Amino acid sequence: MTPQDVGTIAGIPLGAVMDALRQARPVFHSEADLQHGFARALWEVAPDVRSRLEVPQRNLGRREHLDLLCLGPEGQTLIEFKYFTRSWTGFAPGFPDEEYRLRDQGADDVARYRFVEDIVRLEKFCNRPDQDGLALFVTNFPGLWNAPKPRSRPTRDRQFRIHEGRSLTGTLLWAEGTYTDNTQHLRDSYDLTWQPYSELAGPGGTFRYLAVPVAAAQTSA
Repeated sequence: MTPQDVGTIAGIPLGAVMDALRQARPVFHSEADLQHGFARALWEVAPDVRSRLEVPQRNLGRREHLDLLCLGPEGQTLIEFKYFTRSWTGFAPGFPDEEYRLRDQGADDVARYRFVEDIVRLEKFCNRPDQDGLALFVTNFPGLWNAPKPRSRPTRDRQFRIHEGRSLTGTLLWAEGTYTDNTQHLRDSYDLTWQPYSELAGPGGTFRYLAVPVAAAQTSA
C-alpha cells in the first residue's frame, strides 16, 4: 500500500510513519494502544523527533489534554487520535502471533462528532506559526468512510459525516441545530480522503485511516 501525501509530523512525512506503523501494528487493542504504537513508529522513522503523551493545553481558560505532542527540528505537531471498531477477532503476525478481540463500539454518530470536535480543538491549540496539527482516525467500520445511501433518512449527525470525498467547512449543526451544545465552528475547510491501512482475515478485517492536517496559525502582517 502506498499512501498519498497526507501531511507531515514535525517535518516528517506522515506516510512514512504510517508505513512503519502498519508493518509493526496492523491492528490495535484500543485508542491508547494506537497512540503508543504511533509514538514508537515515529521514533523509529525519525529518532530526533520527541513524542509526549497527554500534554496539558489551555482552551478558553479550560485545562485540556492533547493526545500526542511531537517536537522536531522543523517545528512541532499536535495530534489527536480516534480509534473506532466493529467486531473483529483474529491474530496479527508477530513472534508469537498476537490475538485481538475487538468489540462493536456502536455509536458511529458520536464517533463522527468527536472527530470533528478534535479538528476544532486543534485549530484552537495550533496558535503559533511553528505549531501545526493532525487529526488521525483509524477504523474498520465501513460506515465511516462510505457515503450514506441515496434517499436515506436524515440523521442527527448528517452535517458531521466524514465519508470519502466529503468536505468539512463552516458551522456544523447537530440534529439541524436542535441541540446547540454540539454545534461546532471550523476555521478552515477540509477535504476528506481515506487511506488504506491494513487487510486482515475475516469480516471486519479491512482497516482504513483518515488524516486531517490542521494548519499553523498565521502571523499577522
